[in-house]
Amino acid sequence: MSGKLSSESPVRKSTTADHLADLSLRRDEMQTAEKRALDRQHAKGKLTARERIELLVDPGSFMELDAFVRHRCNDFGMEENRPYGDGAVTGFATIDGRRVCLYAHDFTVLGGSMGVAHGEKVLKAIDMAMKVGCPMISINDSAGARIQEGVDALAYYAALARRVVRASGVIPQLSLIVGPCAGGAAYVPSLGDFVAMADEISYMFVTGPEVVHAVTGERTTFQELGGPEVSMETGNVHFVGADEEDAVSWLKTLLGHLPDNNMSHPPVFDSDFSPEITEADLALDTVIPDSLNMSYDIFDVICTVLDDGEFLETQAGFARNVVCGMGRVQGHTVGVVANNPRFLAGALDIDASEKASRFVRFCDAFNIPIVTFVDVPGYLPGLDQERRGILRRGSRMLYAYSESTVPKVTVVLRKAYGGGYAVMGSKHLGADVNFAWPTAEVAVMGAIGAVQVLNKRKLAGLDEAERAEATEKLTAEYEQNFSNPYFAAERGYIDAVIQPAQTRLRVASALAMLRDKQETLPAKKHGNIPL
Repeated sequence: MSGKLSSESPVRKSTTADHLADLSLRRDEMQTAEKRALDRQHAKGKLTARERIELLVDPGSFMELDAFVRHRCNDFGMEENRPYGDGAVTGFATIDGRRVCLYAHDFTVLGGSMGVAHGEKVLKAIDMAMKVGCPMISINDSAGARIQEGVDALAYYAALARRVVRASGVIPQLSLIVGPCAGGAAYVPSLGDFVAMADEISYMFVTGPEVVHAVTGERTTFQELGGPEVSMETGNVHFVGADEEDAVSWLKTLLGHLPDNNMSHPPVFDSDFSPEITEADLALDTVIPDSLNMSYDIFDVICTVLDDGEFLETQAGFARNVVCGMGRVQGHTVGVVANNPRFLAGALDIDASEKASRFVRFCDAFNIPIVTFVDVPGYLPGLDQERRGILRRGSRMLYAYSESTVPKVTVVLRKAYGGGYAVMGSKHLGADVNFAWPTAEVAVMGAIGAVQVLNKRKLAGLDEAERAEATEKLTAEYEQNFSNPYFAAERGYIDAVIQPAQTRLRVASALAMLRDKQETLPAKKHGNIPL
Protein backbone atom coordinates (compact mmCIF):
# COMPACT_ATOMS: atom_id res chain seq x y z
CA MET A 1 0.00 0.00 0.00
CA SER A 2 1.71 3.17 -1.16
CA GLY A 3 -0.63 5.62 0.51
CA LYS A 4 -0.20 8.03 -2.44
CA LEU A 5 -3.79 8.81 -3.34
CA SER A 6 -6.25 10.97 -1.47
CA SER A 7 -4.40 13.72 0.40
CA GLU A 8 -1.82 14.10 -2.36
CA SER A 9 -4.39 14.20 -5.18
CA PRO A 10 -4.61 17.54 -7.03
CA VAL A 11 -8.36 17.10 -7.54
CA ARG A 12 -10.26 19.92 -5.81
CA LYS A 13 -13.08 18.79 -3.52
CA SER A 14 -15.69 21.54 -3.56
CA THR A 15 -18.84 19.85 -2.32
CA THR A 16 -19.85 17.94 0.77
CA ALA A 17 -20.43 14.90 -1.41
CA ASP A 18 -16.85 15.17 -2.67
CA HIS A 19 -15.50 15.24 0.88
CA LEU A 20 -17.62 12.27 1.90
CA ALA A 21 -16.46 10.36 -1.16
CA ASP A 22 -12.86 11.12 -0.27
CA LEU A 23 -13.41 9.82 3.28
CA SER A 24 -15.01 6.68 1.87
CA LEU A 25 -12.07 6.19 -0.47
CA ARG A 26 -9.60 6.40 2.39
CA ARG A 27 -11.64 3.94 4.46
CA ASP A 28 -11.75 1.54 1.52
CA GLU A 29 -7.97 1.74 1.35
CA MET A 30 -7.77 0.82 5.04
CA GLN A 31 -10.18 -2.09 4.62
CA THR A 32 -8.14 -3.42 1.71
CA ALA A 33 -5.02 -3.28 3.85
CA GLU A 34 -6.88 -5.02 6.71
CA LYS A 35 -7.96 -7.81 4.36
CA ARG A 36 -4.36 -8.35 3.28
CA ALA A 37 -3.28 -8.33 6.92
CA LEU A 38 -5.96 -10.88 7.78
CA ASP A 39 -4.81 -13.25 5.04
CA ARG A 40 -1.16 -12.96 6.09
CA GLN A 41 -1.79 -13.41 9.82
CA HIS A 42 -4.27 -16.26 9.47
CA ALA A 43 -1.77 -18.11 7.27
CA LYS A 44 0.57 -18.02 10.27
CA GLY A 45 -2.15 -19.14 12.70
CA LYS A 46 -2.30 -15.63 14.20
CA LEU A 47 -4.95 -12.93 14.56
CA THR A 48 -4.70 -9.40 13.22
CA ALA A 49 -4.25 -6.44 15.55
CA ARG A 50 -7.91 -5.45 15.24
CA GLU A 51 -9.13 -9.04 15.70
CA ARG A 52 -7.11 -9.20 18.92
CA ILE A 53 -8.70 -6.01 20.16
CA GLU A 54 -12.20 -7.24 19.31
CA LEU A 55 -11.48 -10.50 21.16
CA LEU A 56 -10.46 -8.53 24.25
CA VAL A 57 -13.09 -5.79 24.48
CA ASP A 58 -16.87 -5.60 24.69
CA PRO A 59 -18.52 -5.97 21.26
CA GLY A 60 -18.78 -2.65 19.42
CA SER A 61 -17.06 -0.68 22.18
CA PHE A 62 -13.70 -0.01 20.54
CA MET A 63 -13.16 3.56 19.36
CA GLU A 64 -10.05 3.72 17.20
CA LEU A 65 -7.96 6.87 17.27
CA ASP A 66 -5.30 8.13 14.86
CA ALA A 67 -6.23 5.68 12.12
CA PHE A 68 -5.04 8.18 9.48
CA VAL A 69 -1.61 8.73 11.02
CA ARG A 70 1.32 8.04 8.67
CA HIS A 71 5.08 8.31 9.09
CA ARG A 72 7.07 11.26 7.72
CA CYS A 73 10.33 9.44 7.02
CA ASN A 74 11.91 10.04 3.59
CA ASP A 75 15.06 7.92 3.96
CA PHE A 76 15.77 4.44 2.59
CA GLY A 77 12.81 4.62 0.21
CA MET A 78 10.32 5.02 3.05
CA GLU A 79 8.55 7.84 1.21
CA GLU A 80 7.22 5.18 -1.17
CA ASN A 81 5.56 3.23 1.63
CA ARG A 82 3.37 5.31 3.94
CA PRO A 83 0.56 3.03 5.16
CA TYR A 84 -2.23 4.38 7.33
CA GLY A 85 -1.91 3.62 11.04
CA ASP A 86 1.88 3.19 10.86
CA GLY A 87 1.89 -0.26 12.43
CA ALA A 88 -0.17 0.50 15.53
CA VAL A 89 -3.89 0.39 16.32
CA THR A 90 -4.76 2.62 19.27
CA GLY A 91 -7.92 3.78 21.05
CA PHE A 92 -10.24 3.10 23.95
CA ALA A 93 -13.00 0.61 24.74
CA THR A 94 -14.75 -1.19 27.57
CA ILE A 95 -14.15 -4.66 29.04
CA ASP A 96 -17.08 -5.98 31.04
CA GLY A 97 -18.38 -2.41 31.00
CA ARG A 98 -15.18 -0.89 32.41
CA ARG A 99 -13.14 1.69 30.52
CA VAL A 100 -9.68 0.80 29.20
CA CYS A 101 -7.18 2.42 26.84
CA LEU A 102 -5.13 0.17 24.62
CA TYR A 103 -2.81 -0.20 21.68
CA ALA A 104 -1.91 -3.15 19.48
CA HIS A 105 1.10 -3.57 17.23
CA ASP A 106 0.23 -4.46 13.63
CA PHE A 107 3.05 -6.74 12.52
CA THR A 108 1.80 -6.72 8.94
CA VAL A 109 2.66 -3.01 8.67
CA LEU A 110 6.41 -2.36 8.81
CA GLY A 111 6.78 -5.28 11.22
CA GLY A 112 4.87 -3.37 13.89
CA SER A 113 8.09 -1.42 14.42
CA MET A 114 8.15 1.86 16.33
CA GLY A 115 9.01 5.07 14.56
CA VAL A 116 8.05 8.64 15.37
CA ALA A 117 4.43 8.55 14.20
CA HIS A 118 3.88 5.11 15.73
CA GLY A 119 5.40 6.32 19.00
CA GLU A 120 3.26 9.44 19.10
CA LYS A 121 0.13 7.29 18.80
CA VAL A 122 1.13 4.99 21.64
CA LEU A 123 2.12 7.89 23.92
CA LYS A 124 -1.23 9.54 23.29
CA ALA A 125 -3.03 6.34 24.33
CA ILE A 126 -1.20 6.00 27.64
CA ASP A 127 -1.59 9.74 28.31
CA MET A 128 -5.35 9.34 27.91
CA ALA A 129 -5.35 6.38 30.33
CA MET A 130 -3.58 8.53 32.90
CA LYS A 131 -5.96 11.45 32.38
CA VAL A 132 -9.11 9.41 32.96
CA GLY A 133 -7.59 6.93 35.43
CA CYS A 134 -8.28 3.67 33.63
CA PRO A 135 -6.20 0.53 32.96
CA MET A 136 -3.77 0.51 30.04
CA ILE A 137 -3.45 -2.62 27.91
CA SER A 138 -0.82 -3.26 25.26
CA ILE A 139 -0.94 -6.04 22.66
CA ASN A 140 2.62 -6.66 21.59
CA ASP A 141 3.78 -8.09 18.28
CA SER A 142 6.70 -5.98 17.11
CA ALA A 143 10.14 -6.15 15.53
CA GLY A 144 11.26 -3.32 17.83
CA ALA A 145 12.72 0.03 16.87
CA ARG A 146 12.35 1.09 13.21
CA ILE A 147 15.90 1.12 11.91
CA GLN A 148 15.07 3.47 9.04
CA GLU A 149 14.18 6.22 11.52
CA GLY A 150 17.36 5.81 13.56
CA VAL A 151 17.67 7.56 16.90
CA ASP A 152 14.14 8.98 16.61
CA ALA A 153 12.77 5.46 17.06
CA LEU A 154 14.97 4.93 20.11
CA ALA A 155 13.81 8.26 21.53
CA TYR A 156 10.19 7.18 21.44
CA TYR A 157 10.93 3.86 23.13
CA ALA A 158 12.68 5.76 25.90
CA ALA A 159 9.77 8.22 26.10
CA LEU A 160 7.30 5.33 26.31
CA ALA A 161 9.34 3.68 29.07
CA ARG A 162 9.24 6.93 31.03
CA ARG A 163 5.45 7.11 30.62
CA VAL A 164 5.08 3.52 31.84
CA VAL A 165 7.23 4.25 34.88
CA ARG A 166 5.26 7.40 35.73
CA ALA A 167 2.01 5.42 35.41
CA SER A 168 3.35 2.59 37.59
CA GLY A 169 1.29 2.29 40.75
CA VAL A 170 -1.24 4.79 39.37
CA ILE A 171 -3.11 2.71 36.78
CA PRO A 172 -2.88 -1.04 36.14
CA GLN A 173 -0.72 -1.79 33.10
CA LEU A 174 -1.32 -5.16 31.44
CA SER A 175 0.39 -6.62 28.39
CA LEU A 176 -0.26 -9.42 25.91
CA ILE A 177 2.68 -10.93 24.02
CA VAL A 178 1.30 -12.45 20.82
CA GLY A 179 4.30 -12.47 18.52
CA PRO A 180 8.02 -11.77 18.44
CA CYS A 181 8.99 -8.86 20.68
CA ALA A 182 12.58 -7.68 20.58
CA GLY A 183 14.48 -4.89 22.29
CA GLY A 184 12.29 -2.04 23.42
CA ALA A 185 9.18 -3.98 22.44
CA ALA A 186 10.12 -6.49 25.18
CA TYR A 187 11.44 -4.03 27.76
CA VAL A 188 8.28 -1.91 27.89
CA PRO A 189 5.89 -4.77 28.85
CA SER A 190 8.42 -5.86 31.48
CA LEU A 191 8.09 -2.45 33.13
CA GLY A 192 4.34 -2.92 33.52
CA ASP A 193 2.39 -4.95 36.04
CA PHE A 194 1.35 -8.24 34.41
CA VAL A 195 2.33 -9.97 31.17
CA ALA A 196 0.40 -12.78 29.47
CA MET A 197 1.93 -14.68 26.55
CA ALA A 198 0.48 -16.91 23.85
CA ASP A 199 2.27 -20.22 23.36
CA GLU A 200 4.07 -21.21 20.13
CA ILE A 201 3.75 -17.82 18.38
CA SER A 202 5.39 -15.54 20.96
CA TYR A 203 8.94 -14.64 21.91
CA MET A 204 10.52 -11.84 23.91
CA PHE A 205 14.21 -11.04 24.16
CA VAL A 206 16.68 -8.17 24.09
CA THR A 207 18.38 -9.34 20.89
CA GLY A 208 17.54 -12.09 18.42
CA PRO A 209 19.55 -15.19 17.48
CA GLU A 210 21.39 -13.52 14.60
CA VAL A 211 22.65 -10.64 16.73
CA VAL A 212 23.62 -13.03 19.52
CA HIS A 213 25.68 -15.08 17.06
CA ALA A 214 27.31 -11.99 15.53
CA VAL A 215 28.34 -10.63 18.93
CA THR A 216 29.12 -13.76 20.96
CA GLY A 217 29.48 -16.53 18.40
CA GLU A 218 26.74 -18.53 20.14
CA ARG A 219 24.18 -20.39 18.08
CA THR A 220 20.69 -20.29 19.57
CA THR A 221 17.02 -20.23 18.63
CA PHE A 222 14.01 -18.01 19.27
CA GLN A 223 12.66 -20.61 21.69
CA GLU A 224 15.92 -20.87 23.65
CA LEU A 225 16.29 -17.10 23.89
CA GLY A 226 12.81 -16.05 24.83
CA GLY A 227 10.15 -18.61 24.08
CA PRO A 228 7.18 -19.06 26.43
CA GLU A 229 8.86 -21.76 28.54
CA VAL A 230 12.01 -19.70 29.08
CA SER A 231 10.02 -16.52 29.67
CA MET A 232 8.00 -18.22 32.41
CA GLU A 233 10.98 -19.91 34.06
CA THR A 234 12.83 -16.58 34.26
CA GLY A 235 9.82 -14.72 35.64
CA ASN A 236 9.42 -12.44 32.62
CA VAL A 237 5.76 -13.36 32.13
CA HIS A 238 2.91 -14.12 34.51
CA PHE A 239 0.86 -16.50 32.38
CA VAL A 240 1.36 -18.56 29.20
CA GLY A 241 -1.85 -19.29 27.35
CA ALA A 242 -2.32 -22.27 25.05
CA ASP A 243 -3.22 -19.79 22.31
CA GLU A 244 -4.20 -16.15 21.86
CA GLU A 245 -7.76 -16.74 23.06
CA ASP A 246 -6.52 -18.41 26.25
CA ALA A 247 -4.08 -15.58 26.99
CA VAL A 248 -6.80 -12.97 26.41
CA SER A 249 -9.21 -14.86 28.68
CA TRP A 250 -6.67 -14.92 31.52
CA LEU A 251 -5.99 -11.20 31.15
CA LYS A 252 -9.70 -10.36 31.24
CA THR A 253 -10.15 -12.49 34.38
CA LEU A 254 -7.20 -10.70 35.99
CA LEU A 255 -8.65 -7.30 35.11
CA GLY A 256 -11.84 -8.26 36.96
CA HIS A 257 -9.79 -8.42 40.18
CA LEU A 258 -8.23 -4.97 39.72
CA PRO A 259 -9.39 -1.40 40.35
CA ASP A 260 -9.37 1.27 37.66
CA ASN A 261 -6.60 3.18 39.41
CA ASN A 262 -4.86 3.68 42.73
CA MET A 263 -7.61 5.98 44.02
CA SER A 264 -10.34 3.38 43.62
CA HIS A 265 -11.04 -0.17 44.81
CA PRO A 266 -11.50 -3.41 42.88
CA PRO A 267 -15.06 -4.27 41.84
CA VAL A 268 -17.12 -6.24 44.37
CA PHE A 269 -19.01 -9.34 43.24
CA ASP A 270 -21.91 -11.26 44.73
CA SER A 271 -20.75 -14.12 46.92
CA ASP A 272 -22.28 -17.39 48.12
CA PHE A 273 -20.19 -17.18 51.28
CA SER A 274 -21.34 -19.69 53.88
CA PRO A 275 -21.29 -18.47 57.49
CA GLU A 276 -21.16 -22.08 58.68
CA ILE A 277 -18.24 -24.52 58.65
CA THR A 278 -18.42 -26.67 55.51
CA GLU A 279 -17.05 -30.10 54.63
CA ALA A 280 -14.23 -28.39 52.74
CA ASP A 281 -13.41 -26.40 55.87
CA LEU A 282 -13.31 -29.57 57.98
CA ALA A 283 -10.87 -31.15 55.53
CA LEU A 284 -8.29 -28.57 56.63
CA ASP A 285 -8.13 -30.24 60.05
CA THR A 286 -6.21 -33.11 58.46
CA VAL A 287 -4.28 -31.33 55.71
CA ILE A 288 -1.02 -31.05 57.69
CA PRO A 289 0.88 -34.37 57.80
CA ASP A 290 2.09 -35.68 61.15
CA SER A 291 5.66 -35.83 59.84
CA LEU A 292 7.57 -32.59 59.25
CA ASN A 293 9.30 -34.26 56.32
CA MET A 294 6.04 -34.75 54.42
CA SER A 295 4.53 -32.10 52.17
CA TYR A 296 0.93 -31.26 51.31
CA ASP A 297 -0.92 -29.28 48.66
CA ILE A 298 -0.97 -25.60 49.64
CA PHE A 299 -3.66 -25.00 47.00
CA ASP A 300 -6.08 -27.05 49.13
CA VAL A 301 -5.73 -24.39 51.81
CA ILE A 302 -5.84 -21.40 49.45
CA CYS A 303 -8.88 -22.58 47.50
CA THR A 304 -10.81 -23.47 50.66
CA VAL A 305 -10.46 -19.91 51.96
CA LEU A 306 -11.33 -18.19 48.66
CA ASP A 307 -14.84 -17.77 47.27
CA ASP A 308 -15.93 -20.72 45.11
CA GLY A 309 -12.40 -22.14 45.37
CA GLU A 310 -11.32 -19.83 42.53
CA PHE A 311 -7.68 -18.76 42.52
CA LEU A 312 -5.93 -16.94 39.66
CA GLU A 313 -2.26 -17.80 40.06
CA THR A 314 0.47 -15.59 38.59
CA GLN A 315 3.95 -16.75 37.54
CA ALA A 316 3.04 -20.36 38.24
CA GLY A 317 6.21 -21.69 36.59
CA PHE A 318 8.62 -19.30 38.29
CA ALA A 319 9.95 -19.64 41.86
CA ARG A 320 7.46 -22.38 42.62
CA ASN A 321 8.44 -22.43 46.29
CA VAL A 322 6.19 -19.41 46.76
CA VAL A 323 2.67 -19.01 45.36
CA CYS A 324 1.15 -15.65 44.38
CA GLY A 325 -2.21 -14.82 42.87
CA MET A 326 -5.67 -13.26 43.12
CA GLY A 327 -8.94 -14.47 44.55
CA ARG A 328 -11.96 -13.14 46.43
CA VAL A 329 -13.25 -13.35 49.98
CA GLN A 330 -16.94 -12.43 50.38
CA GLY A 331 -16.81 -10.94 46.88
CA HIS A 332 -13.84 -8.66 47.61
CA THR A 333 -10.51 -9.09 45.82
CA VAL A 334 -7.53 -10.29 47.85
CA GLY A 335 -3.94 -11.01 46.92
CA VAL A 336 -2.53 -14.30 48.20
CA VAL A 337 1.09 -15.06 49.07
CA ALA A 338 1.90 -18.58 50.31
CA ASN A 339 4.91 -20.81 50.84
CA ASN A 340 4.69 -24.02 48.83
CA PRO A 341 6.09 -26.96 50.84
CA ARG A 342 6.30 -29.12 47.71
CA PHE A 343 9.19 -27.06 46.33
CA LEU A 344 12.34 -26.47 48.39
CA ALA A 345 10.15 -27.20 51.44
CA GLY A 346 8.73 -23.68 51.00
CA ALA A 347 12.10 -22.04 51.73
CA LEU A 348 12.66 -18.54 50.38
CA ASP A 349 15.38 -17.99 47.80
CA ILE A 350 16.29 -15.07 45.57
CA ASP A 351 13.64 -15.73 42.92
CA ALA A 352 10.88 -16.35 45.46
CA SER A 353 11.77 -13.16 47.31
CA GLU A 354 11.64 -11.07 44.15
CA LYS A 355 8.41 -12.71 42.98
CA ALA A 356 6.57 -12.24 46.27
CA SER A 357 7.85 -8.73 47.04
CA ARG A 358 6.84 -7.42 43.61
CA PHE A 359 3.39 -8.92 44.02
CA VAL A 360 2.96 -7.43 47.51
CA ARG A 361 3.96 -3.99 46.25
CA PHE A 362 1.44 -4.23 43.40
CA CYS A 363 -1.35 -5.16 45.80
CA ASP A 364 -0.39 -2.30 48.09
CA ALA A 365 -0.40 0.20 45.22
CA PHE A 366 -3.91 -0.78 44.15
CA ASN A 367 -5.72 -1.20 47.47
CA ILE A 368 -5.83 -5.00 47.41
CA PRO A 369 -5.68 -6.72 50.86
CA ILE A 370 -3.01 -9.37 51.29
CA VAL A 371 -3.60 -12.82 52.80
CA THR A 372 -0.38 -14.70 53.64
CA PHE A 373 -0.13 -18.44 54.35
CA VAL A 374 3.09 -19.38 56.11
CA ASP A 375 5.01 -22.66 56.10
CA VAL A 376 8.63 -21.59 55.76
CA PRO A 377 11.82 -23.15 57.13
CA GLY A 378 13.68 -19.90 56.45
CA TYR A 379 15.89 -18.59 53.66
CA LEU A 380 17.57 -21.18 51.45
CA PRO A 381 21.17 -21.61 52.63
CA GLY A 382 24.08 -22.17 50.27
CA LEU A 383 27.09 -20.68 48.55
CA ASP A 384 25.22 -20.01 45.30
CA GLN A 385 22.49 -17.98 47.01
CA GLU A 386 24.99 -15.98 49.06
CA ARG A 387 27.14 -15.16 46.05
CA ARG A 388 24.13 -14.13 43.99
CA GLY A 389 23.09 -11.62 46.64
CA ILE A 390 20.44 -13.23 48.84
CA LEU A 391 21.03 -10.55 51.48
CA ARG A 392 20.39 -7.71 49.08
CA ARG A 393 17.66 -9.35 47.02
CA GLY A 394 15.99 -11.30 49.80
CA SER A 395 15.55 -8.13 51.82
CA ARG A 396 12.96 -6.98 49.30
CA MET A 397 10.44 -9.06 51.22
CA LEU A 398 11.16 -7.06 54.36
CA TYR A 399 10.78 -3.84 52.41
CA ALA A 400 7.55 -4.79 50.62
CA TYR A 401 5.64 -5.97 53.68
CA SER A 402 6.94 -3.13 55.85
CA GLU A 403 6.00 -0.49 53.30
CA SER A 404 2.51 -1.82 52.56
CA THR A 405 -0.50 -0.20 54.22
CA VAL A 406 -3.36 -2.33 52.86
CA PRO A 407 -5.14 -4.79 55.18
CA LYS A 408 -2.89 -7.77 55.86
CA VAL A 409 -4.00 -11.08 57.39
CA THR A 410 -1.49 -13.87 58.03
CA VAL A 411 -2.07 -17.54 58.86
CA VAL A 412 0.85 -19.66 60.07
CA LEU A 413 0.14 -23.26 59.07
CA ARG A 414 3.25 -25.14 60.10
CA LYS A 415 6.90 -24.00 60.10
CA ALA A 416 7.73 -20.34 60.68
CA TYR A 417 11.44 -20.36 61.34
CA GLY A 418 14.02 -17.60 61.63
CA GLY A 419 14.08 -14.85 59.04
CA GLY A 420 11.39 -16.66 57.07
CA TYR A 421 8.97 -16.09 59.94
CA ALA A 422 9.80 -12.39 60.06
CA VAL A 423 9.39 -11.63 56.34
CA MET A 424 6.23 -13.67 55.67
CA GLY A 425 3.69 -11.12 56.90
CA SER A 426 4.69 -11.16 60.55
CA LYS A 427 3.14 -8.84 63.12
CA HIS A 428 6.46 -7.05 63.37
CA LEU A 429 6.33 -5.93 59.72
CA GLY A 430 2.84 -4.48 60.11
CA ALA A 431 0.42 -7.35 59.59
CA ASP A 432 -2.96 -6.47 61.12
CA VAL A 433 -4.26 -9.88 62.19
CA ASN A 434 -2.08 -12.96 62.64
CA PHE A 435 -3.57 -16.42 63.11
CA ALA A 436 -1.81 -19.73 63.69
CA TRP A 437 -2.93 -23.32 63.48
CA PRO A 438 -2.11 -25.61 66.44
CA THR A 439 0.38 -27.31 64.09
CA ALA A 440 2.36 -24.07 63.76
CA GLU A 441 5.96 -23.89 64.94
CA VAL A 442 7.09 -20.31 65.46
CA ALA A 443 10.76 -20.50 66.39
CA VAL A 444 14.28 -19.42 65.47
CA MET A 445 14.89 -22.84 63.89
CA GLY A 446 13.62 -26.39 63.91
CA ALA A 447 13.88 -28.40 67.13
CA ILE A 448 16.59 -30.81 65.94
CA GLY A 449 18.84 -28.02 64.70
CA ALA A 450 18.26 -25.94 67.83
CA VAL A 451 19.14 -28.86 70.11
CA GLN A 452 22.37 -29.47 68.20
CA VAL A 453 23.40 -25.83 68.55
CA LEU A 454 22.32 -25.29 72.16
CA ASN A 455 23.75 -28.56 73.49
CA LYS A 456 26.79 -29.00 71.28
CA ARG A 457 29.32 -29.48 74.11
CA LYS A 458 27.04 -31.64 76.23
CA LEU A 459 26.26 -34.01 73.36
CA ALA A 460 29.87 -34.18 72.20
CA GLY A 461 30.90 -35.77 75.53
CA LEU A 462 28.50 -38.71 75.18
CA ASP A 463 28.90 -41.99 73.36
CA GLU A 464 26.72 -42.71 70.34
CA ALA A 465 23.88 -44.46 72.22
CA GLU A 466 23.78 -41.86 74.98
CA ARG A 467 23.94 -39.04 72.42
CA ALA A 468 20.93 -40.44 70.53
CA GLU A 469 18.91 -40.82 73.73
CA ALA A 470 19.82 -37.34 74.99
CA THR A 471 19.09 -35.76 71.61
CA GLU A 472 15.64 -37.36 71.52
CA LYS A 473 14.84 -36.15 75.04
CA LEU A 474 16.15 -32.61 74.46
CA THR A 475 14.32 -32.38 71.15
CA ALA A 476 11.03 -33.36 72.80
CA GLU A 477 11.59 -30.74 75.51
CA TYR A 478 12.37 -28.05 72.92
CA GLU A 479 9.28 -28.95 70.87
CA GLN A 480 7.14 -28.83 74.00
CA ASN A 481 8.41 -25.40 75.02
CA PHE A 482 9.21 -23.64 71.76
CA SER A 483 8.06 -25.53 68.63
CA ASN A 484 4.46 -24.39 68.89
CA PRO A 485 2.42 -21.23 68.36
CA TYR A 486 1.78 -20.53 72.04
CA PHE A 487 5.16 -19.01 72.89
CA ALA A 488 4.51 -16.36 70.20
CA ALA A 489 0.85 -16.03 71.23
CA GLU A 490 1.85 -15.26 74.82
CA ARG A 491 3.73 -12.24 73.52
CA GLY A 492 0.92 -11.04 71.24
CA TYR A 493 2.78 -11.91 68.03
CA ILE A 494 -0.04 -14.33 67.18
CA ASP A 495 -3.52 -12.90 67.74
CA ALA A 496 -5.32 -16.24 67.89
CA VAL A 497 -4.56 -19.94 67.60
CA ILE A 498 -7.43 -21.35 65.57
CA GLN A 499 -8.77 -24.69 64.47
CA PRO A 500 -7.83 -25.14 60.78
CA ALA A 501 -11.52 -25.65 59.90
CA GLN A 502 -12.22 -22.11 61.12
CA THR A 503 -9.69 -20.49 58.79
CA ARG A 504 -12.09 -19.36 56.06
CA LEU A 505 -14.48 -17.78 58.58
CA ARG A 506 -11.72 -16.15 60.62
CA VAL A 507 -9.95 -14.70 57.58
CA ALA A 508 -13.24 -13.34 56.22
CA SER A 509 -14.11 -11.78 59.58
CA ALA A 510 -10.69 -10.13 59.87
CA LEU A 511 -10.83 -8.73 56.33
CA ALA A 512 -14.34 -7.37 56.91
CA MET A 513 -13.16 -5.61 60.05
CA LEU A 514 -10.16 -4.15 58.19
CA ARG A 515 -12.12 -3.02 55.14
CA ASP A 516 -12.00 0.67 56.10
CA LYS A 517 -8.43 0.57 57.39
CA GLN A 518 -6.50 3.79 56.89
CA GLU A 519 -2.77 4.04 57.36
CA THR A 520 -0.60 6.79 55.96
CA LEU A 521 3.14 6.57 55.56
CA PRO A 522 5.40 9.58 56.12
CA ALA A 523 5.62 11.80 53.07
CA LYS A 524 8.75 11.11 51.00
CA LYS A 525 9.80 11.07 47.38
CA HIS A 526 10.50 7.32 47.33
CA GLY A 527 12.30 4.65 49.24
CA ASN A 528 15.50 2.92 48.25
CA ILE A 529 14.46 -0.64 47.64
CA PRO A 530 17.65 -2.62 46.91
CA LEU A 531 18.15 -3.63 43.30
